[in-house]
Amino acid sequence: MSALIEEQAAWTAGSGSPLRGSLRVPGDKSVSHRAVMLGALAEGVTRVTGFLEGEDTRATARVFERLGVRIETPSASERIVHGVGMHGLRGVAEALDCGNAGTGMRLLAGVLAGQDFDSVLIGDASLSKRPMRRVTEPLAAMGAQIDTEDGGLPPLRIRGGRSLQGIEYTLPVASAQVKSALLLAGLYAYGDTVVHEPHPTRDYTERMLAAFGWPIEFSPGYARLSGGHVLRATGIAVPADFSSAAFFLVAASVVPGSDLRLEAVGMNPRRTGLLAALRLMGADIVEENPRAEGGEPVADLRVRYAPLHGIDVPEALVPDMIDEFPALFIAAATAKGRTTIRGAAELRVKESDRIATMATGLRALGANIVETPDGAIIEGGALHGGEVDSHGDHRIAMSFAIAAQLASGEVRIGDVANVATSFPGFEALAAKAGMRVGPAE
Repeated sequence: MSALIEEQAAWTAGSGSPLRGSLRVPGDKSVSHRAVMLGALAEGVTRVTGFLEGEDTRATARVFERLGVRIETPSASERIVHGVGMHGLRGVAEALDCGNAGTGMRLLAGVLAGQDFDSVLIGDASLSKRPMRRVTEPLAAMGAQIDTEDGGLPPLRIRGGRSLQGIEYTLPVASAQVKSALLLAGLYAYGDTVVHEPHPTRDYTERMLAAFGWPIEFSPGYARLSGGHVLRATGIAVPADFSSAAFFLVAASVVPGSDLRLEAVGMNPRRTGLLAALRLMGADIVEENPRAEGGEPVADLRVRYAPLHGIDVPEALVPDMIDEFPALFIAAATAKGRTTIRGAAELRVKESDRIATMATGLRALGANIVETPDGAIIEGGALHGGEVDSHGDHRIAMSFAIAAQLASGEVRIGDVANVATSFPGFEALAAKAGMRVGPAE
């Protein structure tokens, strides 16, 4: 056993029982971030229910509290945000800590670029290695001044008092975070801010801006707004997070005998690419009771075991499932035949290089996988026990917990502490469903 894994938080996981019953996974992280941000900038009081109690979203809330916004927590998964209006934030001399939240840092860059005061955004060791140039360069084209470390890395030093001008910008790489940063800066800019995308990405920011009363036009791959309006407080019901549900969608699809219902899952069409990919592989997943909550489409998902087969993952699905690829790698490794993934180079600059980290871990469990620059070729087959390192990447840790359910021996998963950033209580919920995963002794 490596000394590195020995020193870090680790899980031991292995085959459990079929996944059964009903679960509600935590609230959507993307919606939770945006609800706090727009609630803070709105006039009036915004009540947020279903808020994700994760480290990332709490970090965003703490940043706004530091900037003078009163945020109450009357109960778990609930926030009451006392908005200060578009120009009511107050600067502080100390750096603002985003923790591990890449979404928080990128979206805050857009908000803070339009303020009268200087700001510094910092993050943890993982976030400090994530590239920010994709955000800072178009913001600079709007008139923002943001200094970074070499290579465009955090900290971000944002100069206040700049006059922002709306721009028309085509994203070179589809990214909801970059799009959202530009739209949030556009709230403070003169004229129109228009964003075009090479592939449509999730439209949480656009939907929520509309819910808060800001005039905005948007359609898949396009958004336009002008500055100078007002956000008005509203209630936000955060749906269950699709990315969190994804681990159970895959687990129940591949563990024989499973029949699991996932309640009130957010079904934003720019988020559910994994669902389409799994269905192409033969998964049995049914949407029940479709409805709307907080401006977002929601449904209960019933997933039953079905033998999966390998596919060429359509590149058109990639932008709509970029966060779910670690779970898809597990589905592919346990399916019959070959799965080919292309067009997913962005995976190399997430919390870890997810292509390399997943390939290394799957090989340690006996899988046949070949890395490519923008994806992988995976031959499905049997898995055995072993030791894998998630490199502090929460989605990779949870994905290997799924793999362990089908492995012939026990799997030790190292460096799992960051799971709390996006999915607090994962171990308990997994155990409730029938999976076997817990702290390593």
